Amino acid sequence: METKEKKPALASVPQGTEGKENTISETKKEDQTILTPLEDYIKTASYLGTKVITPTMRKYVYRRRLDGLAILNTLLVDKKLADGIDFIKQYKPEEWTLVCKREAGWRPAKMFSELTGVRIFTKKYPSGVLTNTVLEDFIETKMIVICDPWLDKNALADAKNIRIPVAGICDTNNHTTNLDIVMIGNNKSNKSLGLFFWLMAREYMKTHKIDKPLPTLEDFVGEDLILEEPKKKRLAREKKERELKTGESAIEEKMRSLAEKADEEAKEVMKKSQEESIRVGEEVEEGV
Repeated sequence: METKEKKPALASVPQGTEGKENTISETKKEDQTILTPLEDYIKTASYLGTKVITPTMRKYVYRRRLDGLAILNTLLVDKKLADGIDFIKQYKPEEWTLVCKREAGWRPAKMFSELTGVRIFTKKYPSGVLTNTVLEDFIETKMIVICDPWLDKNALADAKNIRIPVAGICDTNNHTTNLDIVMIGNNKSNKSLGLFFWLMAREYMKTHKIDKPLPTLEDFVGEDLILEEPKKKRLAREKKERELKTGESAIEEKMRSLAEKADEEAKEVMKKSQEESIRVGEEVEEGV
């Protein structure tokens, strides 16, 4: 008789677990930042907003701190910045202009301009430079990037008049209505603006093959960056240190008291021995 070969049994998949591994991997990818590690956003406080939240920025806010400051969703900060950089990379250095009136951004903006060759306006934006052809310093540009829609409102208004796209970094107190590309984040700190311009420079130089050494993030920021210890962990650590010190002090006090007690006992023994020797000496003299 011919024997039929047994086929290996297929592993059964429990109901409800189909695609579970794929879902987990997708979730992990969604929880990861694109441009730089999450620690960089934390160290530079790029996710920290203001106490004021405008209606157009409310959707990006994760929650409020106890002191009232808004906290932006860090993953959204990373994603919106990546989208903004992708938009900026479409333009050549001579085709767009960077405007940054806020003093905290002057250093990284100038470093970005030196590396990429992009035209910048810091400190003061000459009103009408994009719209008034009679001006000696009149320029033509295809796009502008601003660091704060409120401080850079003159540049934003000029860009809207000549109908060119505008990309801007918005904090929680900014309105995004007139912006074509919105990058969200803390636009009031030299640390956060340093991080934004450092990432912009790195990605822009890669795309346009600009062969220059890229300075470090600390160079853009202008100071060393330290990852601050979370408040709860710091308080727990300080409490533990205090308890250890208290325990050590108690042990030292106990050892000191024991030592003093031993010294007292030794003195008593010596005193008794001296008294006995004197008494014995007197008895010997009387006996003689």
